[in-house]
Amino acid sequence: MASPAASEVYIIDASDRYHAVEALWHEIGPPSLEGEEVAVKANFNSDDPFPATTHPDTLEAIIGQVLDAGARRVRLGERSGMGETRAVLKNRGAVGIAERAGAEVVALDGLPREGWETVPSGGLHWKRGFLIARLFREAGAVVQTCCLKTHRFGGHVSLSLKNLVGVVAKKDPRGGYNYMAELHTSPHQRRMIAEISRFCPCDVAIMDAAEGFSTGGPERGSLIEPGVMLASTDRVALDAAGIALLRLYGSTPEVMRGRIFEMDQIARAAELGIGVRSAQDLRLVALDSESKDLVLDIRRILDETG
Repeated sequence: MASPAASEVYIIDASDRYHAVEALWHEIGPPSLEGEEVAVKANFNSDDPFPATTHPDTLEAIIGQVLDAGARRVRLGERSGMGETRAVLKNRGAVGIAERAGAEVVALDGLPREGWETVPSGGLHWKRGFLIARLFREAGAVVQTCCLKTHRFGGHVSLSLKNLVGVVAKKDPRGGYNYMAELHTSPHQRRMIAEISRFCPCDVAIMDAAEGFSTGGPERGSLIEPGVMLASTDRVALDAAGIALLRLYGSTPEVMRGRIFEMDQIARAAELGIGVRSAQDLRLVALDSESKDLVLDIRRILDETG
């Protein structure tokens, strides 16, 4: 399968998150959201502060851009893997931000069976397939924001592809089958993570890398401070750039070893046509002078080990 056209990853200084999100949004030029119902997927896996979870300013800035683009309805959907979802969203400030903006909050683990769509297992590494929230399948557009961090429970990295595990049901509301238990005990975990993105569209993905975890993760780890935000319409390109950024700072053996496009998450997502298939098809664009040197460093790592 040939690569799609080259994908851009835009990078900007993160000292002012509101300005950064606005600049990234307009550079990407997302499709018109006029009158659309938009689903937002942030990163609220646990009740821990950024960079374990989405920074409040980033979430507020993204919802603001979606509303300014004319969205009729905005819904923030989440399923926390380490904690009770609604409590996590409240404690992390997400509920307040959504309420002030006029957006809705949907705790996905409270959805009835009718709120989930069955994805069959054919061609996947999921033994029984999985259930994905209809909120994301049926939205007119999907916007997500992820963090920059490693994942010590088998994912190796937790970036935009891993962030979408939160749109999959933990358990079948009817039969009780535990999809997350299967995921976290499978030798194919990272391929399974990538396969979710085949069934969850994403129009804009923004990675807040003002800070990150270079080891540990997802809720705690060794803190690094790249001081940038990245964005793309291509989740594979975005995650490849994120991995290169982790390598620049020094990370876990699993992250540092081998070629980026041979890592399970990236390779499987590229194989499924979710994004670019090689580092050569990934173009980095610095949006300000502060991020130019970092972009050159990321490009060097992609050229050498992508």
